[in-house]
Amino acid sequence: MRAKPEKKRGLSTIVVRQAPGKRSRALVQAGPVTFEAAIGRSGRTGLKREGDGATPIASMPVLCGFVRGDRVRALPTALPMRRIRADMLWCDQPQHPSYNRLVKAPFKPSHEEMRREDGLYDVCLVLDWNVSCRSRNRGSAIFFHLIRPGYQPTAGCVAVSLQDMRRLLRVIRKGTVVKVVG
Repeated sequence: MRAKPEKKRGLSTIVVRQAPGKRSRALVQAGPVTFEAAIGRSGRTGLKREGDGATPIASMPVLCGFVRGDRVRALPTALPMRRIRADMLWCDQPQHPSYNRLVKAPFKPSHEEMRREDGLYDVCLVLDWNVSCRSRNRGSAIFFHLIRPGYQPTAGCVAVSLQDMRRLLRVIRKGTVVKVVG
């Protein structure tokens, strides 16, 4: 009799804690593995506001992801991923009805381009910070994305290397919680 193949399980929680010595650096713990990461230039906060440069101290489920398919290929993951198109933008204008939502170009209110030239969003996971239940000025575009060289600070997101993101995508599922601790 053949044994049934084991189902691959995803991680339920990924923990992000500040690294010793620098408020914009973090350690990401995914099960038994720990990765270096960058977080917001202002460190972490329990009172996130639009434009403050801080990463929210919160438990944020992963909703979905985006990939720049012309730059990054072969991402084995159970997470729903959308290919980034040139017309994809993310509204960060608190007074706009599409605040903290994906929008389509042309779009005049303040926004972020998803198809960035710097490669930060070549792999970009949307965290449920102010998405399911939105409040104006509470912060937008809190993503789990790729790092800048030297682990430079983010505007409030969590960022890791492409190599580490590839490893994480193997165990991240929709609903995996990214928990930023205080």
